[in-house]
Amino acid sequence: MPRSYIGRLERTSIRPEDNGAVSGHEVFIVTRHDDGSRTLTSHGEIDDNGSVVRDVITTVDRDWYPMDASVRITVGGKFTGSAWFRFADGYAECESFTANEGRVRQRMATDGRLKGFGTHSLANDAWWTGLYDLAKGPGVLEIPYALLSSADHRGATGPSLFHMGGRFIYVGPDRTTTRAGTFDSLHFQFAGSRQPGGYPPYNLWVTNDGNFTMLIGRVEGHIQRQFELVSLADL
Repeated sequence: MPRSYIGRLERTSIRPEDNGAVSGHEVFIVTRHDDGSRTLTSHGEIDDNGSVVRDVITTVDRDWYPMDASVRITVGGKFTGSAWFRFADGYAECESFTANEGRVRQRMATDGRLKGFGTHSLANDAWWTGLYDLAKGPGVLEIPYALLSSADHRGATGPSLFHMGGRFIYVGPDRTTTRAGTFDSLHFQFAGSRQPGGYPPYNLWVTNDGNFTMLIGRVEGHIQRQFELVSLADL
């Protein structure tokens, strides 16, 4: 029988001058299906530098490889774009309509099944860590080819297929306390990106229960934001 749970993440500034000001949130629901696949439905709002509202539905298979997704965004209260994505063996495809480009159809070749797709949902960020083989212990996973729904770090453009590459580092097990409670956790670091100017250090703590739920995400550099799990409950 499918199992579902719901959580809420809060987005705050870690700039000293902002004193931890709240700058957005995300509410997400995850359903695990009988075949091991999972569907994430998330609603995110970013309040700083012009508001961004993002609604995402994405499904991964039992190995955490993306299967399909849909993304709709508004920026500054105005419709920006919506898109549907599908990932097959050897290619990815997108059907979108955006305020700037109108109707767009894309198809990109992939090396077998696509290893990762970023929708800029915070809960989806955490799912990338499910690709790492924890039996190997601390180490590095290279992902030379993956895709994003937007080249903007807030996901405020498109949506469309954008090619990126990078790697993430498994630091090791940990114990993490958030406002949602104290959890056995796994510590990862994202490193590298094809985005203009690269991407600043991104440390991520996720639950060590097979669900890879984000507990804390901390982005340094010019972004200076922290994401914290503030509630989590079964549905």
